[in-house]
Amino acid sequence: MIKNIILDMGNVLLSFDPEVCLNAFLSTEEDRAIIRKELFGGPEWIMGDYGTITNAERYEPVSKRVPERLHTKLKECVDKWDMCMEPIPGAREFCSYIKEKGYGIYVLSNACNGFYSYFPRFREISYFDGVMVSSDVHMIKPEKRIYEHFLNTYHLKAEECLFIDDRTENVEGGQSVGINGFVFEGDFDAIKSAYHL
Repeated sequence: MIKNIILDMGNVLLSFDPEVCLNAFLSTEEDRAIIRKELFGGPEWIMGDYGTITNAERYEPVSKRVPERLHTKLKECVDKWDMCMEPIPGAREFCSYIKEKGYGIYVLSNACNGFYSYFPRFREISYFDGVMVSSDVHMIKPEKRIYEHFLNTYHLKAEECLFIDDRTENVEGGQSVGINGFVFEGDFDAIKSAYHL
């Protein structure tokens, strides 16, 4: 029996789309491709999620791989990439619905230290029964240990939890420790139907 709903943040609660930032600050596809590859596709992005560097600390190592003419634009992208993080349509209503139904409501997110500045665009942290951010615990989804750590931290039973994430590998990571999983594709009603919430 499901008693707790665990939600991913990016593209479940808040939209994560680097193209918003790239289009805002870079005028050519050639330049966007460079920043897309080196910032959002480079190792520093994952390092931020692990909490081994802060978001601001991404700039210097990435700048070494980016033409000097783009350094100002790169800095803007590092500082303001979260401009894309706006609530997903229906997400607030879904959270209100499951709270009203009496389910525990949690967030488990791969995110850098900037999480705490942009996440309140969705809801205050205190709205949730628990929030775990990868950069705080130095583990990331889909590593098995982050799900185990999450369950232990909040004293939850895996079989009583439903984990919702937009990435299949992250859902499978949760399932590897016994957590029920749902791959989110934009339809909150589908979750309600699948698990009779």
